[in-house]
Amino acid sequence: MSDVAAEAPQARPTSLKFEIGARTLATIQRHLVRIPLTLDQARADRLPVLPPLPREAHGYVVTSLPEHLVPALVNASGDMLPFIRQRYTRYFADFGMGFDAWWNGLSSNARQGIKRKARKIAAESGGELDVRAFRGPHELEAFHDVARRISLRTYQERLLGSGLPDSPEFIATMLAQGAADQVRAWLLYVAGEPAAYLYCPVIEGGVVIYAHVGHDPAFNDLSPGAVLQLEAMRELFEEGKFARFDFTEGEGQHKRQFATGGVACVDLFLLRPSLANRVTMAALGGFNRGVAGVKALVKRVGLETLAKKVRRGS
Repeated sequence: MSDVAAEAPQARPTSLKFEIGARTLATIQRHLVRIPLTLDQARADRLPVLPPLPREAHGYVVTSLPEHLVPALVNASGDMLPFIRQRYTRYFADFGMGFDAWWNGLSSNARQGIKRKARKIAAESGGELDVRAFRGPHELEAFHDVARRISLRTYQERLLGSGLPDSPEFIATMLAQGAADQVRAWLLYVAGEPAAYLYCPVIEGGVVIYAHVGHDPAFNDLSPGAVLQLEAMRELFEEGKFARFDFTEGEGQHKRQFATGGVACVDLFLLRPSLANRVTMAALGGFNRGVAGVKALVKRVGLETLAKKVRRGS
């Protein structure tokens, strides 16, 4: 085992979901110790330490684990039951290359698309982009008030419950980090109206975290999030004090578009080998295989139908 540190062993309720697309059909609750790997830990390519499990815990959930390390971690866990919750690339952008090299490294379609969107937003705002940056405690208080109102209208807030937090704990942490110069935040206005926000803490090693983002759906046709991301990246490159931008867990075209690299990762469940957990893993695995089979069948039938239409038209 390596010296990658894990968080204190505290079991938290975690939902094991039976999902089809975005729809959850059923959930099973397990109390798991979460071991989140940072970007630097994932890039270091070393096994995380599995702390002793509290008696009430059913197992672990390890996030951002490099996929090729799964067999070694399962072996290190003893006889625990493994289950891969999701696969994704943990994307990042390297600030060391400079803005021009990063921008020119994007695809020509991406560059042209963003320029077009930026021109459209600027035209709506009197000819200039209205992007406002925030970093100190007083500025962040003003940012939070506006960004929170945007967040209430986003799908992340309404459907996923994952908008910009407004808890006293989050606000206290935000202000403390702002006082330590460990936050960067931005708002994009369109014709004087707040349209999008981006909130990024800065952690040890000069890594900027893609923590909270959202835009008012009334501006969907303008793609304000992509334009705001570009302007934020421009400012972060210009500061010249950061190492990487961490797009965090999960996939997304937006992340792929702006990234310079990535690590193939999984979120891995490791559960105690009880009868209940064995039954749960078997049921969840069978369900997921069934869903994958149906998706493959639908895709194959769709392609065959398309091919028939093409042949008829030729």
